[in-house]
Amino acid sequence: MKIAIVTGASSGMGREFIMQIADRFNGIGEIWAIARRKERMEELSPLVPVKLRPFAIDLTDERKLMRLQDTLFEEKPEVKWLINAAGYGKIGTVGSVSMEDEAGMLDLNCKALCAVTHMVLPYMTENSRIIQFSSAASFLPQPKFAIYAATKSFVLSYSRALNEELKPRGILVTAVCPGPVRTEFFDVAETTGRIPLYKKVVMADPKKVVRLALRDSMMGRPVSVYGITMKSLRLLCKLMPHSMVLRLMRGLMKTT
Repeated sequence: MKIAIVTGASSGMGREFIMQIADRFNGIGEIWAIARRKERMEELSPLVPVKLRPFAIDLTDERKLMRLQDTLFEEKPEVKWLINAAGYGKIGTVGSVSMEDEAGMLDLNCKALCAVTHMVLPYMTENSRIIQFSSAASFLPQPKFAIYAATKSFVLSYSRALNEELKPRGILVTAVCPGPVRTEFFDVAETTGRIPLYKKVVMADPKKVVRLALRDSMMGRPVSVYGITMKSLRLLCKLMPHSMVLRLMRGLMKTT
C-alpha cells in the first residue's frame, strides 16, 4: 500500500499538507497523521477523501516514537511522501525563554525530524518525496529568535545534503523555507514575546505556501521559498554580510 506520512498533522502546515495531498494525489491509499492531539486529527478525518490513520505521538518521547518504527516494520508500507512539519518556536532572548523550551525546540525541530526521517527512509521507493520544514529564519541569525532560527538552519543544511545522498535512489528532498505564515504557530511563539510588526505585515496564506511546496517538490527543487519578500531576503542574505543585514533589520524594528 502506498502511503503518506505527515508530522505536525493536527494543525497549521501539517494539517494543510494532509488536505492538499489527499485532494491531489490519487495513488495514496492512506495518510498516517502524527501529532500529540488525537482529537484534532479525528476531526480532520471526515474532511479528506483518503483514509486517515492517526498516531497520537509526542515525537520528543523516544518510547512513543518507537510505535511508528514498530508499525512500519510490521506493515512495511510503500511511503511515497514524508512531510516533516512538526516544530515550534518561542520568541525571546536566550536565557529569557525557559530551559525546557530552549531544549524542546532542538528536540522537536532537529532531533525528532532526523529520527522520523531515519525510520521512514527504508520504506521509501523511487520517485518518492520528502518535504522538510525549515524557515526563512534559516537564512541568517535571528536575535530574539536565536534557537528557533538555528534549528531551521540545521534543517536546511541537513535537507540539502540528504537530497544529494538520495538522488541515486530517485528520492528527492525539498526544504520549505516560508516566512511568517498565518497559523497557530504564533499562538505558541508569542507566549514569551511579540513578533515585530513587519513580520505581521508579510504573513502568508498556508494554503498558498503548501501549494507551492508540493509543486516545487514535484519539480525536484531542493528549496521552496514562498513570496517575493522572502525570496528577496534569501538573495540579500547571499549577497550581503549577515552583520549588515542584521543592522538593517535592527533599523527596521526601530521604525515599526
